[in-house]
Amino acid sequence: MAPRFTYDGGAVDPGEIANIRFTVSETYLGDPVRIPVTIINGERDGPTLCLTAAAHGDELNGIEIVREVAHEWDHSALRGTLICLPVLNVPGFIAQQRYLPIYDRDLNRSFPGDGSSTSAKRIAARVFRNFIEPCDIGLDFHTSTRGRSNMLHVRGDMEDPSVARVANAFASNVIIASEGPSGSLRREASEAGTSTITIELGEAHRFQRPLIDSALEGVLSVMAEFGLLETETIKWPGWRTIIDGSDEKTWLRADAGGLVEMHHDRGSLVEAGDRVCTITNPFKTDVTVVEAPFTGLLIGVPENPLVYPGNPLCHLVALDGPTLRAFRQSQSQPVDRV
Repeated sequence: MAPRFTYDGGAVDPGEIANIRFTVSETYLGDPVRIPVTIINGERDGPTLCLTAAAHGDELNGIEIVREVAHEWDHSALRGTLICLPVLNVPGFIAQQRYLPIYDRDLNRSFPGDGSSTSAKRIAARVFRNFIEPCDIGLDFHTSTRGRSNMLHVRGDMEDPSVARVANAFASNVIIASEGPSGSLRREASEAGTSTITIELGEAHRFQRPLIDSALEGVLSVMAEFGLLETETIKWPGWRTIIDGSDEKTWLRADAGGLVEMHHDRGSLVEAGDRVCTITNPFKTDVTVVEAPFTGLLIGVPENPLVYPGNPLCHLVALDGPTLRAFRQSQSQPVDRV
């Protein structure tokens, strides 16, 4: 039998599902600020997996991923426990902004939290201690910031074997190897023993169905790898690149202000010297061409076409020879582009 899952104020027995609203703070009027939490405790013992989304309140794709896992999947064969937190930053979600309102504090730089510190760190502490630290594995879903869009990819500390196992199991084509910023959920959770990766997909303020569906396949693959669902199989994405050096990725930045015209989409391969985008003034008399410095994949592109000098335009990652060949082969086959 699986053990009970306990949190401040309650417990979930094996074979039970609980939908709760867990208090993490208070409003100016002293009313509770509550986050939605679904706890699915399987009848049989196994790992505990935590799914988190909307640490940034305007990043919506992950919300739908976590909701579908919690409320549309059949969990009768589950081994272990699923902790589903679709909206971590409820105040930001309500205001439809990235950070916690009023003081603009970043919840995703506030973990593991501190119960006697800032409002952000107090919220982080309540979430972390009750629902993240008790877990074995964590999947933290994010999108790009407003006005930008990301290809689905994973970020995690590939020097940590337990984190690398999670990252590989998620079966994305691109993994960016890094431990993450101090205070980020994935870094602090991994250091506390909950092997956690970040999954980036799409843009803010949107539900993007193809990306959501691809990420749901990744969740199933992780659950298969760690034995939460024995009926599922581990997925191989067909090709993969792990970016673990600064010379393998770069941000292309605007050298002029104006309006951007992209010549390639998110997820496209560009060759060294290719024209990635152009920037023009309102009269189209001044044209600035942005070229690819090396052959690689565009994992991040702008959705807002307006830029100042120095603004980031595109996130480009390199592909080595074997990966480049595998990528080109995959593009010759009928597959869904995400």
